[in-house]
Amino acid sequence: MGLIKAAVGAVGSTLHDQWKDYIRCEDLGQDVLMRRVSTPNGVISKDSAIQVAPGQIAVIFDSGKIIDATAEEGIYTFDQSTSPSFFAGQFGPVFKEMWTRFVYNGATNKEQAVFYLNAKEIMDNKFGTPAPVPFQDWSHPIPNQMTGAMSPLRVEVKCFGKYTFKIEDPAVFMSKVAGTADEFRKESIVDQMRSEVIGSFQNVLNELGNSEHKTPVLELPSSTDEIKKVMDEKVFDQPIRDRGLSIVGFVVESVTLDEESEKKIDNYELSSNSFMQQGTLVGAYANAVQDAANNAGGAMNGFMGVGMMNMASGGVFGGAVQNANPYAGAQNSQGQPLHPGVVAHGENAEELEGAAAPSGEAKPMAFCPNCGTKNNGMNFCANCGHKLK
Repeated sequence: MGLIKAAVGAVGSTLHDQWKDYIRCEDLGQDVLMRRVSTPNGVISKDSAIQVAPGQIAVIFDSGKIIDATAEEGIYTFDQSTSPSFFAGQFGPVFKEMWTRFVYNGATNKEQAVFYLNAKEIMDNKFGTPAPVPFQDWSHPIPNQMTGAMSPLRVEVKCFGKYTFKIEDPAVFMSKVAGTADEFRKESIVDQMRSEVIGSFQNVLNELGNSEHKTPVLELPSSTDEIKKVMDEKVFDQPIRDRGLSIVGFVVESVTLDEESEKKIDNYELSSNSFMQQGTLVGAYANAVQDAANNAGGAMNGFMGVGMMNMASGGVFGGAVQNANPYAGAQNSQGQPLHPGVVAHGENAEELEGAAAPSGEAKPMAFCPNCGTKNNGMNFCANCGHKLK
């Protein structure tokens, strides 16, 4: 038994009158995945006409077995004396396998029908993560102070989007999902698919957040191609494929961070800005110390400015003066400082003598009574700007 494709224009010719039954199915739209169509007595007579519209797959069912199928649009004549035709287009190998091995257990004996399956891409299927899912965000790396290695910032995200799917294997879809129901609608499976799509997407997020991809969290909506590629390569949608279905399109429309993750990123950026500001202040501090040391006439104003910078920074730079002073720590062959500046702190530090001043005259070191910094004969402390006695 099989299908014979009728000549073009046969519907409007005298051949139309020769058909005993005319079997057709209205457009299945986006909500119906399969519909059963038969004659009033459940028997498809020889020379009956079967119409296949664009976007439809027609599967001829007889007593629990698939005897022919086609996904090529047109008008066909049902002939019980011929072998299966398999005018199948892209589904040729699938239909041949259906014909040789497909048996639906429990089907009514001598039941004949045409099952029309929806071959179109089923659109506008929404998904969203019900709870925030973890993501390793490499756009905000965290340095390891011990090793110098970088690690991603862990954030929690909610994602929303849409996906499309289609029937990829009619035999598997009928045997595992639709069976021989009179009608199988998308609503019967879409909730289960949504859960599996979310599970697949979470696996994709794990891949995109690893050290190979390093996808920034806020760039996920523009990474549609990469998401679909990873999903296909890793076969994260295997449960969906096992039902004879396949995901065709996948779009992330929005990504939102939970409150805690937003705080993490805000603190990260604030810390980065503070680090940059501190670096600028250290540079300014060093310049002020050097200018004051090189300008004997303006030393008082220079060191007063240094002291004001230290107070404005909350004392952050008090301990950094020695690093900021380009002459600090430099000594001659007798172990004496080569230029006045900050050389020691604390009440128990021993006083160094014989430091050479810019004028070439040796001046004794003096402790600042305010902060304890040793100074080389200066009238004002190089650290806090306090007038020295």
